[in-house]
Amino acid sequence: MPLVRRVILVLLLGGLVVLSYVVLHLFLAPVAWATILAYVTWPAYQRLRLLLRGNVTGSALLMTVILTAAFVLPVVWLIMLLRGELGGAYQAVAAYLVNGPHQLPEFIAQIPWIGQWLQGLLNQVTGDPVALRAQVAEWAEQWISEIGQFIGGVGRNATKLGFALLTLFFLYRDGDSVLDQVRRVLRRFLGNRLNAYFTAVGGTTKAVVYGLVVTALAQGALAGVGYWAAGMRTPILLAAFTALIALIPFGTPFVWGSIGVWLLVTGQTLTGVGLLLWGTLVVSWVDNLIRPLVISSATRIPFLLVLFGVLGGLAAFGLVGLFLGPVILAILMAVWREWLEEQTTVSTGT
Repeated sequence: MPLVRRVILVLLLGGLVVLSYVVLHLFLAPVAWATILAYVTWPAYQRLRLLLRGNVTGSALLMTVILTAAFVLPVVWLIMLLRGELGGAYQAVAAYLVNGPHQLPEFIAQIPWIGQWLQGLLNQVTGDPVALRAQVAEWAEQWISEIGQFIGGVGRNATKLGFALLTLFFLYRDGDSVLDQVRRVLRRFLGNRLNAYFTAVGGTTKAVVYGLVVTALAQGALAGVGYWAAGMRTPILLAAFTALIALIPFGTPFVWGSIGVWLLVTGQTLTGVGLLLWGTLVVSWVDNLIRPLVISSATRIPFLLVLFGVLGGLAAFGLVGLFLGPVILAILMAVWREWLEEQTTVSTGT
């Protein structure tokens, strides 16, 4: 009978876990983001709570408002500035195409197959005004469709952001109690090993956050130097946009690469080549090398394993996988080191 009861209990608990996942799976990503933000900013929240003389609810609300403003206001400001710049860029591209025909730079035109195909495409677009208008109309329809999808995605992401901020408020307010309950439950299964696992998770989370922020700022600053040297009209704005895009791994080439190609097409060959080389050899290597090195040095995880964790987590879980991938591997490394220490102790004892 005790065995039957245990089997029934396990089945009931398993069923509850499955049903809970079905109910909550849409909110797992916002909760994960809120947990990461709460953990990283917890020291600042504690200082704020001391300033407010232990007012837990007030300090939680104020901290949530501060973080919301810190994330939302710069993005809104950047989007408003980019609207005018994108309109000017569109007019410049349209004027360039209309005032054709144009010849590609010699070294591009001489590239086997690609150069001839690009020159033919450019001649077709600029040589026939009717075809150009039809192409522009087709692009406009595609853009309208993509804008609709983008707005829908922004709406969904805004909803997720709202749930994440709501969760963040309650984590600030009740975080001590929640963490204590989690520790008490996990300690029953893991014993004293829990402290090592919590240390691995915490250190990896902070390292990934700092790695992301430091890498994005470094890429934005270095790209800004390249934009200034290339004579772009608003290098600081482009640098800020590049830093924002740099939060997405391997996203910056879409910014400096597009600008470099435009410079090449408009005949500024030396400037375009210089910007493309600067982006490839300097800006992109910050993303490919510095970010994993920062995480690896802070967590004592091998560089290659961190790189696999970042890329694999991104592919498996989306953006939140940037954190989950290295955290999972950090726990794995903690278990591995603990097992090695136990084996060394046993071997020494025998």
